[in-house]
Amino acid sequence: MNLFRSEAHARRWDGFNPKMAHAIKPIAEWADTFANPFFRERGRADYISWTRSDDGVAAFRALRSSLPLPADD
Repeated sequence: MNLFRSEAHARRWDGFNPKMAHAIKPIAEWADTFANPFFRERGRADYISWTRSDDGVAAFRALRSSLPLPADD
């Protein structure tokens, strides 16, 4: 993940890929994304089993719904 001062700076970066423009979000939104239990619970001894539990499935659904979708080309 690269952090830029603004969307304009990100777009001027020589490694910018226009197909990934949908993923340009403020850091606060990315912080919310990574605060999801699907990330926070990775230290659990039973993490793999937990991901298949009702709580894990709900966390994954919430994570998927918060991720930006690519624009249709």
